[in-house]
Amino acid sequence: MNSLIPIMVILPITCALLLNLIHTKERAVKILAIIVGIALPIIPLLTSYGLHYFGGHAPLINNPVLAQGLPAFLTETVLNIYHPAITYIFSSAQQLFIFILGIMAFLVIFTSLNETKRASGVYAFLMFMGTAAVTAILLSDDIFNLYVFFEIAALSQVGIIIASNAERSYETALKYLFLASIAAPMLLLAVAFLLGVSGNVNITDIIYSINTGLVDPQNPVLLMACGLLFFGWLYGAGLPPFHTIKSAVYSKALPHGAALLQAFSVFTFVAIAIIILRIFSFIPLAKIFIIVISLLAMILGITMALMQTDFKRLIGYLAVGELGYIGIGLGLGTALGITAGLFQAVNEALITSLIFIGFGTIFYKTGISNINKLGGLMTENPRLSFIVILSGFAMAGIPPFNAFQSKLLLVQASITAGLPELGIIMVLLSIVTFMTFMKAFYTIYLRPKPSDLEINDKDIPKATVISMVVLLVLCLILGLFPQIATSFLEPFAQGLI
Repeated sequence: MNSLIPIMVILPITCALLLNLIHTKERAVKILAIIVGIALPIIPLLTSYGLHYFGGHAPLINNPVLAQGLPAFLTETVLNIYHPAITYIFSSAQQLFIFILGIMAFLVIFTSLNETKRASGVYAFLMFMGTAAVTAILLSDDIFNLYVFFEIAALSQVGIIIASNAERSYETALKYLFLASIAAPMLLLAVAFLLGVSGNVNITDIIYSINTGLVDPQNPVLLMACGLLFFGWLYGAGLPPFHTIKSAVYSKALPHGAALLQAFSVFTFVAIAIIILRIFSFIPLAKIFIIVISLLAMILGITMALMQTDFKRLIGYLAVGELGYIGIGLGLGTALGITAGLFQAVNEALITSLIFIGFGTIFYKTGISNINKLGGLMTENPRLSFIVILSGFAMAGIPPFNAFQSKLLLVQASITAGLPELGIIMVLLSIVTFMTFMKAFYTIYLRPKPSDLEINDKDIPKATVISMVVLLVLCLILGLFPQIATSFLEPFAQGLI
């Protein structure tokens, strides 16, 4: 049992609670937040693969037959069955995801503490709590534990929206919270159904019960649980029909807050989709539904982005559309497809965060997000403008950036799976994404400056520039050396199928 695994959740929760207690002490808030923020991406690198059983309660039955032929890091997962305690699984994929999430959390918290005149302990509390919740969602092999942290993540996101103090942010937060009051009970009902038919909330045990015939795969209660779990997945990730409220959430949050919210959405998307694939692999329609809803997200995301005049809403819709590429890979269900989809998830978290923070510098200088009222900003800071346009190249999948590698793998996976049409659609939509981004970039940066546009003389905080450069460098590194990421993801994908 690995005792470092729960620290990845316990540390940010403890830090969040302490920040809430000392929120009036600006210097202490900054020091504590930065120290813990630095630790977040380091801990997963120091943690060895394995499982953690809370309370030290080991599984009740040992079954070596189940473990035959599986990768080493998955052997312990299925070697033991009937888990009486909450179980966390930490494998190569979780290591990469939690590392990236830790980097995102650190950069966002680092940026937020330096963009405002006064460090907000409450705001940092919300970001650390959300990070802890999403980390637990990635680690948990207990579906009820996942539901608990799903709720915590939703509440943290609502708090981040409200803390922005943007116009109508309270209204958006209330709408998101109202939808959470529908989606979360449905997810809980799915947990209840799975518990009722299998007698377990441990995901590995549920799968064992289905595969060994202890639970009838055709049981209508089990199929109902699948549908309810899908509904929770759609809400948590911001997929249709929740794409409109999700983009509104991004637009009402502060730019660095929106960057972290998008990372939350990406990794929640991946975690729940993997659970669906693990439990309901016997339902062919499950993979088909993932592909269909992903295509719908891609098309609706880009279509809605084309109609926006607010650059924050535009980026929000593009972010929703990019989730579809992840779903295509997972829905294909092949080792190559899953690897490509998970790689795309890592890339999207980095690229979209870079875009949110980059375009956030416009709002910082002008206080305006309406594209039609902006222009001529290239002359204000050419270097930052260059980084912003490179982020658009990365999102569209232009080499040598990371999304080129993951989208190329997705096209190859589609062709290998006998669905070349999906590859063509992804290429075409990437082109449209690039055109949409460039239209916004031209309007904001290259066209003549409107006579009534006022630009303040405040310098962009160095923390913001550092965060943008770090994210851009990571995008370049993963674009030039994709094997850094795929070496973590391929064993996981092989084990999953």
